[in-house]
Amino acid sequence: MNSKTGPIMVRTRKPLGTERLLTRLESTIRDHRGTEIVRLDVRGLTTVTDYLILASGTSDRQLRTLAERVRETAQAAGHHVIGSEGEKTGGWILVDLSDVVVHLMLPETRQFYQLEKLWSFTEGAERSVKRVARARPRMTED
Repeated sequence: MNSKTGPIMVRTRKPLGTERLLTRLESTIRDHRGTEIVRLDVRGLTTVTDYLILASGTSDRQLRTLAERVRETAQAAGHHVIGSEGEKTGGWILVDLSDVVVHLMLPETRQFYQLEKLWSFTEGAERSVKRVARARPRMTED
């Protein structure tokens, strides 16, 4: 408490909504030359996260820079970074923001793991930072 002015108020910033955060993250990745940016809505498929953002970079150094910018953007938007993995091993960096998980990958790593296919993202679908590609669970016949 300050004796001259009364209690000191600490103003906390309200975090951006998820949709606005997604748009900012995609813009940040694009501004730092990330490519093949895809947003997947996985709300009906997992309880771990609501959205995945997948993007490619041309080198491990670029992936590390993209990951740092993603963390900075999220923090500036009032979101906490839960964790980040893969910066030391290279090829694939994951940034966990709770409601959004960002995967930054080299093209050959992305081709090998095919996360779009894993989450049932259709091969011919448009890759766009504006349109949410909603993943659907695969149906199998018994």
